Amino acid sequence: MKTIIKKPIITEKATSNSEKFNRFSFVVDRTANKIEIKQAVERMYGVSVTDVRTMNYGGGKSSVKYTNKGIVEQPSKQWKKSCCNCCSRRND
Repeated sequence: MKTIIKKPIITEKATSNSEKFNRFSFVVDRTANKIEIKQAVERMYGVSVTDVRTMNYGGGKSSVKYTNKGIVEQPSKQWKKSCCNCCSRRND
């Protein structure tokens, strides 16, 4: 079984969104879809998720490094971010 939620994103913007809008951000598996992310967040944190937004990052232009061995190109890391709107705790 794959781990869908890798880690939470803790930045000033993400913290502000969680306090004002009850919106939480996570780094998720690149192959996960919105339904799997919603189920994983509800199962892990015990909240009711109303909306899931996903964004793909990385994979664009390679960075070029000049080293003693010559010019080395390093591709940027690909990752996926998810923003989940939560309303409140579930009553199971």
